[in-house]
Amino acid sequence: MTASAPLQASFFNYFGDYRWSSGLLMALGSAAYGGADIGEVHEVGRALSGCVGNDDAWLDTWRAMGERIGEAADEHEAAGRTLTAAAAHLRACSYLQIGERFATEKNEDVLGVFADSIYRFRRFAELTDRPRIERVEVPYENGASLPAYFVHTSSKRAPCVVFFDGLDITKELQYLRGVEELTRRGLSCLVVDGPGNGESIRFRGLPLRYDYDVAGTAAFEYLRSRDDVDAARIAVMGISLGGYYAMRCAALEPRFAGVVAWGAIWDYHARWKARLAATSDVPMSVPLRHIAWALGVADTADALTVLQDWRLEGVAGKIMVPALVVHGGHDQQVPMSDATALLDEIGSHDKTLLEFPAGRPGAEHCQLDSPAPAMQAIADWLASRLVG
Repeated sequence: MTASAPLQASFFNYFGDYRWSSGLLMALGSAAYGGADIGEVHEVGRALSGCVGNDDAWLDTWRAMGERIGEAADEHEAAGRTLTAAAAHLRACSYLQIGERFATEKNEDVLGVFADSIYRFRRFAELTDRPRIERVEVPYENGASLPAYFVHTSSKRAPCVVFFDGLDITKELQYLRGVEELTRRGLSCLVVDGPGNGESIRFRGLPLRYDYDVAGTAAFEYLRSRDDVDAARIAVMGISLGGYYAMRCAALEPRFAGVVAWGAIWDYHARWKARLAATSDVPMSVPLRHIAWALGVADTADALTVLQDWRLEGVAGKIMVPALVVHGGHDQQVPMSDATALLDEIGSHDKTLLEFPAGRPGAEHCQLDSPAPAMQAIADWLASRLVG
């Protein structure tokens, strides 16, 4: 095992390893929205403390917790305790997906863990008394579709936000980053497993693509067909690498009414070139080889070739709708210079950079260390442009 890059004092250093600490922090950060119990997460952390870097142990330990909570959910459901069952199903989904995310060989066993997580989320959606979650399919291309959840707000004809994943997240984990902050403010939300993410890559063979505006237009057209969505008030947002997706969508699909990059990306090819040339470990939320799998290529060298067109220079200038860029001042994966370059390029006069400064909560990548205040700020900004 290679020694991990030194962690800065502001980072939640549970394991002394960036990737593993960020993975556990992702679970903890979902507690505000029902995705984790602190005691359960700490139990997993203690069990893993003696085998840091062993990704097989990571999968096995999180899976064991997810299955235990899932069995409890089944017992509650059988006894008619539907709300308690819903809460347990949601935590089980979260733990299973946190465990699965480091497994770059998606064999039958690993895919089975992910399939179980989807089942758990669907049971949560069917039993919960929280905003109604509707499973939908977004027509894509060549007869394929993108799996998504349409999360309802109270309004009958509401503005809506398309929420795309990043490099290594899923629509279920996105829901746990605070989608309900949107519905509380009168915004519905279409949470999508775009190409290269979640079910779309694991079960449908849809890899990542640089021209993500194809997926953006597909999502827009789907929402335009619904009578409970105001097509004049549809925004697009993405988290982490999804910041690239969202900005490209807003630039090339002008019918979007607003855009949010929850984590800026400026030149993804340059970022990966630097990562692969590094002589020591680089801060990443998943193993480096994940990029090749998500792109559908053999190795990281091939991935670097495919990533040639993944940049927003010459693209972001076409964005003419309200734009928000959210970035951490101590983001160890993507520097603040990416955020400022992106903001400078955006063509809209209504553009804002929300920086969470170094040394304060929220300074890490996509506010991994303090996600709820970030999502609340994003929801407030979207509501100010689309609702009020």
